[in-house]
Amino acid sequence: MQNSKVSIIIPFKNTAHFLSECLDSIMSQTYTDWEVLAVNDHSTDTSLELLTSYSQKDERIKVFENKGNGIIPALQTAYGKSCGEFVTRMDSDDIMEPDRLEVMVNSLIEYGKGHVAVGQVKYFSNRGISNGYQRYEEWLNQLTSTGNNFDEVYKECVIPSPCWMTYRSDFEQCDGFEHKRYPEDYDLTFRFYEHGFKIIPCDQVLHLWRDYDTRTSRTHEHYAQNYFLDIKLHYFLKLDYVKNRPLVVWGAGFKGKKIARGLKKSELEFTWLCDNPKKIGKKIYGKKLVHFDELQNLINPQSIITVANEDAQKEIRRYFTELNQNPMQDYFFFC
Repeated sequence: MQNSKVSIIIPFKNTAHFLSECLDSIMSQTYTDWEVLAVNDHSTDTSLELLTSYSQKDERIKVFENKGNGIIPALQTAYGKSCGEFVTRMDSDDIMEPDRLEVMVNSLIEYGKGHVAVGQVKYFSNRGISNGYQRYEEWLNQLTSTGNNFDEVYKECVIPSPCWMTYRSDFEQCDGFEHKRYPEDYDLTFRFYEHGFKIIPCDQVLHLWRDYDTRTSRTHEHYAQNYFLDIKLHYFLKLDYVKNRPLVVWGAGFKGKKIARGLKKSELEFTWLCDNPKKIGKKIYGKKLVHFDELQNLINPQSIITVANEDAQKEIRRYFTELNQNPMQDYFFFC
């Protein structure tokens, strides 16, 4: 391969406290043909000075100023300066395992274009990891171990933002960082899915994900639940919804109401199901809620499930199995 360089895209803002660990983990990689394109998103701490000092010691590290404001313009700025055959992203507060780049490059060479290399992840924090993050880590790693990530793409982001790699040509085929929809990592995941890319199974932890209170994904409005729901509904209607099939929404909590509003805005007719006796028969947004048994009266429906309770989800799966309905064809879990 004439150009086997990996372009590592790193937006950064006020992460001086963590940057050294991040950069040291990159410089310690067993795979050495890489370039770092780091973009300063208007930091007010010493992040820029620290990264500049690293770039002066290692010419593979290049530092730029964000042409706009926010992560997406920073990603676009960095990618415009890159030249590698392979593309990956890194968060400036995280740590790569020493063989991450080597494992991913070798996987892509073995499987070829049309594939996404991913790795398992591990959260770490100086205060311990919450039960929610622990469950997310286990769920994500289980999918990654078999490469079946897209089977549950509507539940949560099934590709960890800083732990993927693709061929440059594949990345550009799905418009790379050109879209301006947040959360940008989830949007990119859906575009990988849209283009039929396959996930390469991986049973190794390749990325250490740092959790702390001021992490962008915890604090910025672009990563609030309503943005995730907007992306889910956008891509469902674009990729998996069959227009001549009845559409069903399960659940009337926050997520169910958000999806219902989105469908009404799109002027799409739907049946709204729930199992809460206090809500059945009542109208929300002018739409009457009915008992879930109504599903059996619909011919070949497609269902969006917004019920978060795990025990209830198991019951719903069993119910669909009894009706000979299949996941990712007939029903889609949005949480």
